[in-house]
Amino acid sequence: MLQPKLTRGLGSLLRKICLLGCVCWLGGFVWFIHDARQPPAPTGQADGIVALTGGTGRVETSLRLLAANPKARLLISGVDLQTSGRALLPPSTPPAMLARITLGYQARSTIGNAAETAVWVADQHINSLIIVTAGYHMRRAMLELGRTLPDVALTPYPVMPPAMEHPWRFSTIRLMGMEYIKWLGALAGMTRNPSF
Repeated sequence: MLQPKLTRGLGSLLRKICLLGCVCWLGGFVWFIHDARQPPAPTGQADGIVALTGGTGRVETSLRLLAANPKARLLISGVDLQTSGRALLPPSTPPAMLARITLGYQARSTIGNAAETAVWVADQHINSLIIVTAGYHMRRAMLELGRTLPDVALTPYPVMPPAMEHPWRFSTIRLMGMEYIKWLGALAGMTRNPSF
């Protein structure tokens, strides 16, 4: 007689735990979407700027920040091997600014961005860095860069890609869901996969 009651009690408890887990996951996801849509805070001077390629507006934003930080250097990380500086940068970029820009061709993932940035930071003796990437990618980028560069001050500067202007479209929700899962995986330490 005790066995069926015990089984029912465990089943009820498991259902409640699953429901609580789903509510927490969904609540976190809604927060993640809200956080990804926040505009950048005003940023001060920094030794360096890194733009993580892969989306609209990142390079343009990093060039504006470089113009406003005359002593800073810029790394554009994760540039496609087939892309030249001439194709990536506007023709109007002043030569003095071009001299402060490094194109990084090694990174193929967020972990790769962090590794590529760490080498560049050490080579350039940089102590403070502004991170430019999409708002939905910023949390994971900051996490990986923070692990790789624990002694460098990191300032996020999120870019709002066109997809985020319509956050409740199916394509945007799917993109955000994938990024949310990747961020949760990064938080859990599941980041040794180079394609992550």
